[in-house]
Amino acid sequence: FFFFLLFTPGVSEFLCTSSDLELSYTFCDSTPHDFMFNVTPCNIMNRSTWKAVLSWIPRSDITFLKIVFKVWYNGDKALLWKEVLCSGADDKYLVCGALKGETIATAFDIKGSRIPFPKGNYNIILQGFSDDSEKKMFMCLNFTMTVKQDAF
Repeated sequence: FFFFLLFTPGVSEFLCTSSDLELSYTFCDSTPHDFMFNVTPCNIMNRSTWKAVLSWIPRSDITFLKIVFKVWYNGDKALLWKEVLCSGADDKYLVCGALKGETIATAFDIKGSRIPFPKGNYNIILQGFSDDSEKKMFMCLNFTMTVKQDAF
């Protein structure tokens, strides 16, 4: 189980440790955020799904949301994924249309652990943009994940 409540910018917090996983985070920017996120369980071996809970008070209205997800493995770029989650038309996510100061609370599954993660160090950057050109970033999280043993 790991849980974090983020209010302090630039401070790295240790989130989770188990026999096979260590996880910590910080915000990429220097502005305080009202943000809570937890995931169960705190391990990476033999799991096909993690359960996640998110509570967040955005600092601006969310009419458009583009997510950029970057992963580095032992210093090498391993993944770049971009997705427009909210465009203002036929949006299917809870965060779409949220207003500045409104609390967003949701639970969801993370199914990315279907792929066995090799032992090593991962740096994961998750950015949220309010424009398609990726010039107006309103959220950025920097996770550090250490996988302590190979899954295979």
